[in-house]
Amino acid sequence: MRTASADVPVRHPIGDRLPAIYAENDFTQRFTAALDEVIAPLFAVLDSFADYLDPDLAAPDFLDWLCTWVALESDEGWSARQRRDLVGAAVATHRRRGTAAGIGRQLELLTGGQVEITDSGGCVVRAEHGGPLPGADPGEVRVLVRVADPGAVDVAAVRAAVAESVPVHLRVTVEVVGGTPAGNTQGST
Repeated sequence: MRTASADVPVRHPIGDRLPAIYAENDFTQRFTAALDEVIAPLFAVLDSFADYLDPDLAAPDFLDWLCTWVALESDEGWSARQRRDLVGAAVATHRRRGTAAGIGRQLELLTGGQVEITDSGGCVVRAEHGGPLPGADPGEVRVLVRVADPGAVDVAAVRAAVAESVPVHLRVTVEVVGGTPAGNTQGST
């Protein structure tokens, strides 16, 4: 929660900007000094507003708000570093949203592992309206994540991230296994 800070320096006192007739008046100087103390925290926030929007500089509690700005469902289990990385990559990730490459990149940032995605694929087009749906198999997206420590990965959060990005009628299978650590990624994402 953001609160007012005590002892914020006054960089541009109002009293210094007044015409000479008011600059010599003691009451006016005391009055504007009181206003300076009230307004200084506001100016300090506005002067550093860009830092609030930079995921690498924003305060950890502000990251949750940034997640909502870029349509990320923030999970309590995510570390501040994971949230910073996901927010920072959100534009590129959203550009490829729903594709194997987009899901893979998001999961790499979330888990720090190597991600392999297999999609049953397929598409059917009909010339006539109202026909039966083709096939009985709704399709499936299989995700294999290789990380150094599988116990450190929240499989439910990974499954939720995948389910959020694929069509609702597809089955999602997620498996997290020990294997090649992050940095040696040569997968099919």
